[in-house]
Amino acid sequence: MLLLQYNSTLGNFTGYTKTAIDIADRFNKRPTFMSKMKRKEEKCKNLIPFTLDLLSKPVEPSVKLRSVDAAGSKHPGLLICSVYGFYPKQIRVTWQKNGNNVTSDVTSTEELSNGNWLYQIHSYLEFTPGPGEKITCMVEHASLTGPKLYEWDPANKSQRNKIALGTAGLLLGLVFLVTGLIYYKKNNAGRVLVPTS
Repeated sequence: MLLLQYNSTLGNFTGYTKTAIDIADRFNKRPTFMSKMKRKEEKCKNLIPFTLDLLSKPVEPSVKLRSVDAAGSKHPGLLICSVYGFYPKQIRVTWQKNGNNVTSDVTSTEELSNGNWLYQIHSYLEFTPGPGEKITCMVEHASLTGPKLYEWDPANKSQRNKIALGTAGLLLGLVFLVTGLIYYKKNNAGRVLVPTS
């Protein structure tokens, strides 16, 4: 709901509710505040050519491909192809299985605005993993010279699991080391070594 706005043509604020009208009147009666608004307006006008130039150039998207585990082996898994930070809004995200286009079990969001003139979109593919299957997310956009393919690598997931397991083992080892050192220091704190002859 629009409550208050600055009208650059009239050079003043306009309120649209009783409270907003009172606030607009207070703003309009403060010359230092109004001169700041005029300076901000001039600054915006100076940035318009830069902004239009920026928006005339396409921005290449970044793509993240990941999987979500299924509850059981009989249920299909879910692959998510997330495409971030692209401009203009028009984009095409499709799936391929072993080089063939997949249209069933695919859902996608609309292009979502990030609020900074860039967009994002997410595409989902339900699948039951099979041995040797090659699943690819294909992105086509004005910023790209041709379609870009992002292949899902199930081995990448197992690699991340190995790294997580190794990190957990290292942390557990450090906990045991610190505990052992504390125990050693406590038990040897009162002892004084006397040399024997």
